[in-house]
Amino acid sequence: MAEEFFVPKLGQTVEEVTLIRWLVEDGAKVAQGQDILEVETDKAVFPVEATASGYLHMGPYQEGQVVPVLTVVAVIGKPEDKYEVKGAPTPEVEQAEARLSEAASAAPAEAAARREEGDGRIFASPRARKLAQAEGVDLGQVTPSGGGGVRVAERDVLAYLHALPKATPVAQKMAAEAGLDLRQVTGSGPGGKITKEDVERAVQKPAAPPPRTPLGSGAALPPTALPVLPEAEVLARVPLKGVRSIIAERMAASVHTTARVTLMMEVDATQFVDMRERLKARVAEEWGFAPGYNDLLAKIVASALVKFAYMNARLTADAIEHLAHVNIGMAVDTERGLLVPVIRDADKKSLRQFGAEFRQLAEGARTGRILPDALTGGTFTITNLGMYDVDAFTPVINLPEAAILGVGRIAPKAVVRDGQIVARHMWTLSLVFDHRLVDGAPAARFLQYVKDLIEEPYLWLAAWQDG
Repeated sequence: MAEEFFVPKLGQTVEEVTLIRWLVEDGAKVAQGQDILEVETDKAVFPVEATASGYLHMGPYQEGQVVPVLTVVAVIGKPEDKYEVKGAPTPEVEQAEARLSEAASAAPAEAAARREEGDGRIFASPRARKLAQAEGVDLGQVTPSGGGGVRVAERDVLAYLHALPKATPVAQKMAAEAGLDLRQVTGSGPGGKITKEDVERAVQKPAAPPPRTPLGSGAALPPTALPVLPEAEVLARVPLKGVRSIIAERMAASVHTTARVTLMMEVDATQFVDMRERLKARVAEEWGFAPGYNDLLAKIVASALVKFAYMNARLTADAIEHLAHVNIGMAVDTERGLLVPVIRDADKKSLRQFGAEFRQLAEGARTGRILPDALTGGTFTITNLGMYDVDAFTPVINLPEAAILGVGRIAPKAVVRDGQIVARHMWTLSLVFDHRLVDGAPAARFLQYVKDLIEEPYLWLAAWQDG
C-alpha cells in the first residue's frame, strides 16, 4: 500500500504553510530522506524529506497554495499507485460535502429557521456532536443533511468548518465570546487570515471616517486611494506576502498600539573596543569565531534586564507581566526580510555559548533553514545598523516586548575629557520603549546602566557578583 506523504509540523506556532515547489517530477522515483518538496512558513523556507522510498504521486495541490500542516499532499508507492488518502470520502460524499459547504456558507440562518419551525430541538449524530464540541461549533448554525434534512451529520460539521474563513485561535475565541460571525469579518493577516485586531474592530461601533488628507501633506494614502499608474510607470510589483507581509502587519500593529518613546545616549566605547580587540586576539582561534560587538553588547543588556526586571516585560489585557526568562532577540537582515532569532536565557549563557548560538541561528535565518520556534519567545530585541554607517535610528518595538535597543556605528570623534580635546570611540544607542509599561526615568536608568558597563567594562565583574 502506498505511503502517505504529508506536510510535517514545523514548530508549535505553525498552522499552515505555502507549497513553494516540488523538487522532483510527478511519478519520479524517490528515496527515503531525499528532499522532495519546499514549503514556506511566515518565517522561512524548509525542505521536506520523503518519508519512504518509491514512486511519488502528487495530489491536487498547486505550487503557491496554502495548506494546513499534516495535509497529505502526495503518496509514495508503486508506479501504478495513484494519489489516494486513507479513509478519504467517496466521490459521492465529496460532492455532497461540496453542496453542503456552499449551503453552510450561504444560509446558516436557514438551518436555524428550519428548527424554529419545529420544536426547537437539534438532532445530530454522536460523531457530529463530538466534533462540534471539540471545534466550538454551534450546531444551530449547521445545515443538516441527514434524516431528510433534519439531522446534523459529521460531514455537515466538517462542511461548516471548511466554509469558515481562516482565523487565528485567539480571533476564533474572541468571535465566539462576542457572538460574532467570522464570515462578516475581513481578515488583514497573511492570506486574508482574520486576526485578533480584525475581530476587535468588528465588534466596536463604527467610527466616524477620518478627515480627508490633502495630497502633498506627507501622510500615506490608503492603498485604495492610490492612483493607478500605467504599466510603463511601474518598474516592478512585489507581492506583499510571506515574511514581508508579516513584517508589514506586525510593524503597523506596533506603531498603532504602543506609546513609543525614544531615548538616545552617546557612549564612550573606547575601553569597550580595546577589550574586544584583546579578547578577539586571545580566544578567536580556540572558539572558532571572533567575539563581536553584538555578542558583548547582548551580554551587557542581559545583565541590565536582570537588574531592571521592569524592562523585561510585556503588556496583557489587564496586567504588566515581568518575565522570568531573559530571551534576547537579535535582528538579522536576510534576503527574505528582517528575521529575529531568539537566544533563550541569554543571561545564563557564557559569552562563548551566546556567540556560537547566535551565529548558528543567524546562518539558519539567512539560508531560510531556521525553525519557526527559534524566532518566537523573545523578551527584548537588539537591532544593529552600525555596519551601514548609521549613527542613530528609531527602531519599532517587536510586540509584545516592552522595548527595543537600536545600535549605531562606533566612530572616532573629538570629545572633551578633563579639559582636553581627545579622540574617543563614540557609540550612539537608541532605546525605544512602550510608555504604557515603563516611564521615562526608569527606562533612562536602564540605558544609563548599559552605558556604564560599556564605558567601564570591568564593572561587569560587579554585575556578575550581583547576579
